Amino acid sequence: MDNAIKILGLAAGTITSITFLPQVIQIWRTKSAKDLSMPMLMLLILGVSMWLTYGIIVMDAAIIYTNSMVLTMSLIMVYFKLKYK
Repeated sequence: MDNAIKILGLAAGTITSITFLPQVIQIWRTKSAKDLSMPMLMLLILGVSMWLTYGIIVMDAAIIYTNSMVLTMSLIMVYFKLKYK
């Protein structure tokens, strides 16, 4: 039962994380990030960083995994936002 719960958390984290992938790919293909809001990205990075810290403290693999992936994609979007302004 415990493994099923861990698998559920990791599966949910994977699905949540990949929701950002189409946006990252779109920005990379079009070389345009003009429609992205920098304040939104900064708030997202702050919140995800806090969730990641929480996950590390409570040692929850699903929280760590999910928020590491979202943080990575958010940082990539910030990079593209700055590069393609």
